[in-house]
Amino acid sequence: MEYTQEISTKMIQKLLKISQDAKNNTYCPYSNFRVGTALLCKDGTVITGVNVENASYGLTICAERTAICKAVSEGHTEFSAIAIASDLAKSFIVPCGACRQFLCEFGTDWDVYMTKPDMTYQHMKVGDLLPLCFTPKSLKEDRISNGHHNSLAVYKETPTKLSDKDKNGDICDQ
Repeated sequence: MEYTQEISTKMIQKLLKISQDAKNNTYCPYSNFRVGTALLCKDGTVITGVNVENASYGLTICAERTAICKAVSEGHTEFSAIAIASDLAKSFIVPCGACRQFLCEFGTDWDVYMTKPDMTYQHMKVGDLLPLCFTPKSLKEDRISNGHHNSLAVYKETPTKLSDKDKNGDICDQ
């Protein structure tokens, strides 16, 4: 069972401010889309993260993942909240799909504060951001054996030779 810690209004405001300030340390020369985070660990430690872009775009790391990687490298694996900030004036910043899954790795019942520069925010639980997430618990579920699946009813399509298909991949009558 997951533990939910009540977070005070004062702490929420502190996280919002820290996440906004963290944006000053971003490395985003390609998108100029600054994102900062403030991750609250269960022991009260606050760890910041920023997006770090790369010329090979796929290697860019988001602020949420940066903060969690920093936290884990410092011995923290239990979190109470994360505040996320950007420069979007009219929309709350939301974590991307990869970050949502990354957050779920560390539980689904902790708080996410998605902000605007004016310090307004939208609050959700991690699990609400990605309701059908894959978690460490998923790896402990019953599974079929790794070997042959003789006990399972498996639909098998009659093998088709490549020569039996036309150039569009459709089966040809012969």
